[in-house]
Amino acid sequence: MPIHKDLRQVIYSRDTGHIYKFLSDAKGQDIRIDVSCQKQTNSSIVVYIEIRGSLTMSKFFKWTVLCLVLGGILSGCTAKDSPEEQIYQILEAAVKKEKTFEEQQQPIAELENKEKEYYTTILKLGLREFDQIVKLSNEAINNIEKRKELIEKERESMLASHEKFKQIDDKIKNIEDQHLKKEAEKLKVTMIERYEAHEKLYTFYKKSLDLDKALYTLFQKENLKMDELEAQIEKINQSYQTVIEANDAFNNKTNQYNEEKQKFYKDAEIEIATTDEAK
Repeated sequence: MPIHKDLRQVIYSRDTGHIYKFLSDAKGQDIRIDVSCQKQTNSSIVVYIEIRGSLTMSKFFKWTVLCLVLGGILSGCTAKDSPEEQIYQILEAAVKKEKTFEEQQQPIAELENKEKEYYTTILKLGLREFDQIVKLSNEAINNIEKRKELIEKERESMLASHEKFKQIDDKIKNIEDQHLKKEAEKLKVTMIERYEAHEKLYTFYKKSLDLDKALYTLFQKENLKMDELEAQIEKINQSYQTVIEANDAFNNKTNQYNEEKQKFYKDAEIEIATTDEAK
């Protein structure tokens, strides 16, 4: 069956390119295959395949055309994304690394509330109920150990995110637009400060847990002196204040980074994938 012109369309997730392929059929007639790519979104482009000429389509030739088309797509449509798009991909990948961090927030909050209940109940109990105080103190210590495990998961998640984030260094150097380069440098500094803020928060929170544990150990002393208890509670209150301040600093850096990131995406005209597209 003679073919004069056949235009087909396929979707392929690469950047734009343009390829020309020439061959001859069994009768020596020249055939031209034109493969061109037009970008549609950050995650997909349209590849146009055009065959020109007159030939008889044998099975062998069909396979030849298919191989050329696939080869053309792979060779011509695999140009690297722009530095801005590569940064976008790295930043979003870094966010995904923090999923474990986010998953720990609710369990930690629940354990904190439960520990407050232990503390309030113990203070209401008299010395005659010492056995009950010891029981509740041990439960509180177990609660603290669980929180230690969760904050370690938090930290591991943030460290993994930081490691991924480091990949933007080389990409920033390749940005040609000086305005965008400055924006990228700025959000890089902010994100690094955010990681540092979290590390401080982790350190202070861990210290506060150690002080809490020491308090519940004191509660198990039958001859506990009031001034000893008050001194430990004072240490804990000071530690909590440090934790609150560190947490506020971390949240502020998170908000600042998100604002700078969205501005960079907008100025770089990066089309952000929707939730459905990301899946």
